[in-house]
Amino acid sequence: MLGFLFGLNARIGRLHYFLASIALGVVVTVMCMGIASQAYQKLRYGAPLTLEQLGWPVLAVAGIFIVASFTLHCMRIRDIGWDPVVVVGGWIAFTIIDGLIAQKFPAWAIGSRQHATVVSGFVNLGLSIVLLFWPSGYADDEPPAQPRDTGGGSDGFFGRTSAPAAPTSRIARVANGEFGGRTR
Repeated sequence: MLGFLFGLNARIGRLHYFLASIALGVVVTVMCMGIASQAYQKLRYGAPLTLEQLGWPVLAVAGIFIVASFTLHCMRIRDIGWDPVVVVGGWIAFTIIDGLIAQKFPAWAIGSRQHATVVSGFVNLGLSIVLLFWPSGYADDEPPAQPRDTGGGSDGFFGRTSAPAAPTSRIARVANGEFGGRTR
């Protein structure tokens, strides 16, 4: 059930991941602008604005963003061919350990109000680059792409072949000159 909820069993390509990340950023920005405009309208007309009134919309937008970005990351990690449960679990564990190290040794932290080290920044940058630029893997039942034969050579496009590969015994017979029917 969680595999379908968080996209642990789904796949998304590089371009779709990039475009979905941009779309998610735009949607969350629009939602934050709506919350900010409502808060401004209440303050403008003198209505008292409490944290409880503004708290649930902010938490809802944050929850939507966290779930959607987690789903996108898991789908892209699955598309690469890695196990998202292991990779995301390791990523979260590393972030927690790095935060504890930055709290224990404040001189190693990025800033006075940051709870991360430079190592964590580089790991996050590296994983973001991997998610954007790592080529897609292929499923176990799907063969890798093969160049299409267009007569005069490859045109640079790749296609999936659904036909099984020729048996090696038939290839060996053709290579030995036994092409065609019977000999003698």
